[in-house]
Amino acid sequence: MADSALALRNCPSCARGLPVGAVECAACHALVHADELEKLAAEAKALEAQSRPGEARAVWLKALDLLPAQANQAAWVRDHARALEIQANAAPKTENPWAQRLAPLGPLALLLAKAKLALTALFNIKFLLTLAAFLAVYWKIFGAKFGVGFAIAILIHEMGHYVDVRRRGLPADMPVFLPGLGAYVRWQGLGVSLATRAQISLAGPLAGFLTAVGCYLVWLKTGVPIWAALARAGAWLNAINLIPVAILDGGQAALALSRVQRVILLTAALVLWLFLRESAFFLVAAGATFRLFTKDRPATGDAGVLIYFLAVLAALGLVMHAVPGSGMLPGT
Repeated sequence: MADSALALRNCPSCARGLPVGAVECAACHALVHADELEKLAAEAKALEAQSRPGEARAVWLKALDLLPAQANQAAWVRDHARALEIQANAAPKTENPWAQRLAPLGPLALLLAKAKLALTALFNIKFLLTLAAFLAVYWKIFGAKFGVGFAIAILIHEMGHYVDVRRRGLPADMPVFLPGLGAYVRWQGLGVSLATRAQISLAGPLAGFLTAVGCYLVWLKTGVPIWAALARAGAWLNAINLIPVAILDGGQAALALSRVQRVILLTAALVLWLFLRESAFFLVAAGATFRLFTKDRPATGDAGVLIYFLAVLAALGLVMHAVPGSGMLPGT
């Protein structure tokens, strides 16, 4: 018991001292019991998949003791536990002969249920209204073709985050768009590690890169300038989004990088800037320089996140190099 208490005196992410009984680090806001929370979440999800809502609820409730009471994750757990309680109370208590006869249709029922959830998410009112407003603004500013293409590119970027969150079994809302500012995906990460958060953050720029490549290939095939404009604008904006500052995807990804890894990111960004002369990479380097002196770096960074970060950054640089121009604008 003494060894366990001693182990919790230092934050597992930034190694700073913690008061006895702390569940969250005041310095970097990492969850002290992140590993245990991940195990509880996996156990609860497995029980839900086996249609055992009562037992799953009991496991989810254990997580509340390891979460800050006012955290979004705790609120989600409480809501989910209530839903599981209702589900458990509504479960049939007697055997039904028809249930056995129709058991082979279980996978079909599960597929239909998932399809219903997908349609519900797809036609989320807030998502549709904000997307329509976003599209209208850029249609007005840039014209119909570029405006629609630009809005779709941003949508694909945000869906990169959304799909990555959902494939991990975590709850997420469809994207919300802010005309003139961008968009965001709201999600809940119970006990999610800094590395997982970083990977989810980088999934958006990765999707943006794939979109830019698609536009570039269409431009090569057709020679229509609008596709070159979309390819370069998409690549440039996604590179800007990798600047490691708090409100951008790069800022969230940098939380999983140690000081040495941030130096490597800084060096790579400077090299890309020197070779490609693209201002976006200089800004990434500037952000990485700033993050060398912040107190949110973990004692041990994640090498996989660094490789992911550098790969996406370099890939976006290749697209910008392939489409001559400056910033968002392609050459003539």
